[in-house]
Amino acid sequence: MEQGDIFQVVDATGTINAVTTVQVGSQVSGVISELHADFNSHVTKGQVIAQIEPALFQGAYAQAKADLENAEANVAVSAANTAKAKAAQAQMKADYERNIGLTKSGAVSQQAFELAKANAESADAQVAAAQAQEQQARAQVEQKRAAVQVAQTNLDYTTIRAPIDGTVVARTVDVGQTVAASLQAPTLFTIAQDLTKMQVYAKTDESDVGGMKRDQKVTFKVDAYPRESFTGTVSQVRMNSTVVQNVVTYDTIIEFDNPELKLFPGMTAYVSIPVATVTKVVKVPNAALRFKPDLPASELRALYQKFGIPEEGDGEKTADGSKASAKPASGPKNEAKIVWKLVSRKTLEPVRIKTGITDHTNTELLQTLNGSVKPGDALVTGVAQGRSDKSPGPGGPRRP
Repeated sequence: MEQGDIFQVVDATGTINAVTTVQVGSQVSGVISELHADFNSHVTKGQVIAQIEPALFQGAYAQAKADLENAEANVAVSAANTAKAKAAQAQMKADYERNIGLTKSGAVSQQAFELAKANAESADAQVAAAQAQEQQARAQVEQKRAAVQVAQTNLDYTTIRAPIDGTVVARTVDVGQTVAASLQAPTLFTIAQDLTKMQVYAKTDESDVGGMKRDQKVTFKVDAYPRESFTGTVSQVRMNSTVVQNVVTYDTIIEFDNPELKLFPGMTAYVSIPVATVTKVVKVPNAALRFKPDLPASELRALYQKFGIPEEGDGEKTADGSKASAKPASGPKNEAKIVWKLVSRKTLEPVRIKTGITDHTNTELLQTLNGSVKPGDALVTGVAQGRSDKSPGPGGPRRP
C-alpha cells in the first residue's frame, strides 16, 4: 500500500454537436434551378442559398392579380347599379306621394294609387338587392386580395434563404432535383450556427448522474487527435432518460470552445468527468479487495476469530436479537471489505477496512475496523500458480 491522491471519474461516450443546428426546408414543391451554397459554405442570415423554379408560381400570382382586378371592376358595376336603383326609388317614391294627395281629391282612381304604391315598394326592394350585390362584390375583392397574398407568399418561398448566420454542414439536393412538400417540408440544407462553440452529448449511466454538477470541468478525447485532450464544462444533465436493453442513461451536455475549428459535428468524444477527489490518503489496490485465499473454511474461521473479524453471514446482533450479516452491502462507497496482509512473506493476516472513493485501480482507505494496516504494508492481490515455495495458499501469494 502507498499514500497518494485518488481521482474518481465517470467515463462516458458522447457525440459532438453544434450548439444550434437548423434544418432548412422548402415550403413549396418544385425543381431546384439554382444553388448558391455548398458543404462548408459560410452563410449569413437572409442570404439566398437556393432557388426553386418560379415560373408556375409567377403564373399563379399573375392570375390571382387578374382575378383581383376583375373583382374590383365588379364592385364598380355593383356600385353603379346601386346608384341607379336609388334614383328609380326616388322617382317612384315621389310618384307615390303625389298620388296620395290626388286620390284624396278624387283626381286619381284607386287603381292608379295602388299601382304607384306597388312601384315604390318595388323600387325599395331593388335598392336593397343592389346594395347586397355591391356588398358581395366587395367581399369578393377581399377574397381575391387574400389569394394574391397567398400567391405572392408561395412565389417568395421559391427563394430559399439562410435563417441564421452559420456554416452549411449538409446539403441534400442538387440542381435539377425535384422537391415535394406535399406531406412535410423536405430538408435541403443543415446549417450549424457557430462552430467555435460546441457541445458534447454524453450518455451517462443512472448510477453516475448523482455526482454530476453544473460547471464541472471535463476532459475528453476524439479519435482524430488521439494524443490531445480537450476541456469543457458540464452545462446540463437532462432529466429525459433513455432506456436501451434495460440500461438507463441520461444526456449530460458539455460545452466547450472550438476556436481553431478542429472538432467537427458528429465526432465521437470519450469523456472523463471527475466527480470526487481526495489527497494524501492511503490507497488500497482494487485487486487486494477482490482477493480471498484458497483456504479451508475452518482455517478461515480461525483467522477471522483470531483478529476479531465477523465471518461472512455471521455479524453482530441487531436490535431484535437476530444476527446481522457481516457481508458488506453492495454500493460504491463506505463498504466494509477484507484485505489480506502479508507478514514475514509467509503469514497472511486478514484486515477488515472501510473504503471510500475509487479510481478503478486504487480505493481510498477510510477506516481500519479490525486488524491493522499502514502505508508500506504488502497486501496480497493474487497467487502465482505452480510455485514450489511454502507460502500460504496454493502457489503462495503474489506481491502487488
